[in-house]
Amino acid sequence: MSRLRWFPLLALLLATLPGLAAGLPSPLTATSDKPLTVHFLDVGQGDAALVISPTGKTVLIDGGPPEARERLNKRLRELVNGPLDLVILTHPHLDHLGGLAQTLRTIGARRFMDPGFDHPSEAYRDLLEVVGDTVGQVMNPEPGPSSPNGLLTIGLGEGVSLTVLWPRAPKEPFLVGTRSDANSNSIVAKLTYGKTAFLLVGDAEPDTEGMLLKKGLDLSTTVLKVAHHGGRHSSTAAFLAAAKPQAAVISCGAKNDYGHPAPETLERLGAVGAHVLRTDRDGEVVAASDGNTVTLRTHGGDGAMVVVSGGQGLAPSVPVLVPPPAPETKRPGAGARQSRDDTGGASSRGGSEGQERYIGLKGSKVFHRETCSTLKRSKSERTVYPNREAALRERRPSEDCHP
Repeated sequence: MSRLRWFPLLALLLATLPGLAAGLPSPLTATSDKPLTVHFLDVGQGDAALVISPTGKTVLIDGGPPEARERLNKRLRELVNGPLDLVILTHPHLDHLGGLAQTLRTIGARRFMDPGFDHPSEAYRDLLEVVGDTVGQVMNPEPGPSSPNGLLTIGLGEGVSLTVLWPRAPKEPFLVGTRSDANSNSIVAKLTYGKTAFLLVGDAEPDTEGMLLKKGLDLSTTVLKVAHHGGRHSSTAAFLAAAKPQAAVISCGAKNDYGHPAPETLERLGAVGAHVLRTDRDGEVVAASDGNTVTLRTHGGDGAMVVVSGGQGLAPSVPVLVPPPAPETKRPGAGARQSRDDTGGASSRGGSEGQERYIGLKGSKVFHRETCSTLKRSKSERTVYPNREAALRERRPSEDCHP
């Protein structure tokens, strides 16, 4: 899928997301009486988090699965007045993008960011179509030519900053994941306010964590949004030792089919002393930082509260100015983009009547349930597998429908 991206004018960005201009207070200095609030929203087996800065700037990170879109948008309307300042899709999987199209249509957003990683999902292409129609300014998390070795940092006012640690394409190539390329190239961002920090990692894989460790980046954090819903592969011991989270939030669905969070992950989190809160058990988790401590409360659970302190050796984050863009050009909808998928007829391998079959799309490394909504919208050439075992021999399960 060829992607056409363009950057907003720097003046416009500074006007709506203050904090990028020179001379503002250091991110380690909290200057507001209002807190920085992060709502880890309860969207079932998926991810969605809403950041509200002390100055009222709003950033939505992911939009949960399709089945939670009504619940997500009802909650957002309770929390947000006017369009979101920024929507970030950490990676193009359905359990992270499922509610975003409706959010963009009903609530709106001034900017949209995703990794820029091509993905053959019809749901992703549909979302990009909505982005092209409703969002005027689209960003990739890439370093600018004026500071190619720096990191993209977005100021949210009053010393709050959001720094993207990964990916850095095209300055650095995307990772070729051993399990999921899309997961491995999830947007990993660090939100800082005063002495406190939130590390937001999407569905980062062990290879993502290893790469971040090799870079020697400051990963220390007060609160960690646990990768991949608490799956057993991510949140490696080495990564947690570097992050040193005092609290960890796991976004997952009650009694989900994957056993998330995995016992091994919970054990590793316990080994570093992190207080664990889970949306499947606690409902929405609301974290409020005054720049020195973070108070975490459960919105829909038993009302539990955890207070943790910041200042675990957090290094100052120096904002990097977003470079001036090329001249503005009207961004076409997704229908104008080329796709890696080819269209054509189905190539069937047969199957027993009454037994669920599994489908792989040409050019994709995953397989789907025959009833997956992604397949219903796709015209790509298909391979039909008679059973799950046959599909697993050639592909891995899709995270759109979890076959």
